[in-house]
Amino acid sequence: MASLCQNVAMNQELSNTPALTRSYRGQSQEQRRAERRSRLMAGAIAVYGERGYHQATVKAVCESAGLTERYFYESFANSEALLIDSYNAVTYSVLGEILRAGEAAGRGQVARARAMLHAYFAALQREPQSARVFLVEIRGVSRAVDQAFDASLRAIGREVARVLASDAADDELLQAGVIGGVIHIAMRWIEDGYQPPIERAVETALRLGTALATSPRARTRRAATQVV
Repeated sequence: MASLCQNVAMNQELSNTPALTRSYRGQSQEQRRAERRSRLMAGAIAVYGERGYHQATVKAVCESAGLTERYFYESFANSEALLIDSYNAVTYSVLGEILRAGEAAGRGQVARARAMLHAYFAALQREPQSARVFLVEIRGVSRAVDQAFDASLRAIGREVARVLASDAADDELLQAGVIGGVIHIAMRWIEDGYQPPIERAVETALRLGTALATSPRARTRRAATQVV
């Protein structure tokens, strides 16, 4: 996750910065600042994964990024702001993987849901230290961090429902329930040492995630048929 986060963050920062007249080695001042910011985020993710957020210091993050502490405060007001931006970079990068997997899986809703879940669990397994930080330790750090976490869950719910072409695209409560449930399955899976094997974890989550891939109207029709 760390390398993926670094690449995405850097591409976003550099593509959104205006060119200034003063340059150094072919880069404008704003481009250099964006590059330093991306390095700090990548350094933070590495340090968080190794030590945990609560044991990470600004000095350790800067050392990992290969920068002095003065550059930290050029980009971030405090460690909490860095945590939020690093969390968002990792989360939305993984979300991109999930959505691409779903779109490549064909038109079947269950096949798409299974592919998206597999991409999610595979990303967690690929970077276990970062996964623990951004799923477990991020909870309860502060109200601002909790709000960032909630905003990401809302965005994930909307995008997943969109790719699944589900009627749940307009049901934010259902989205919240399903996405939150899948995350809790993932947290238990992590705590249990990534057991059972990923295929079983995916199928377990699919049983819950199918709620997003199933039309509420279709469920109502099936229920009515069973009553009759």
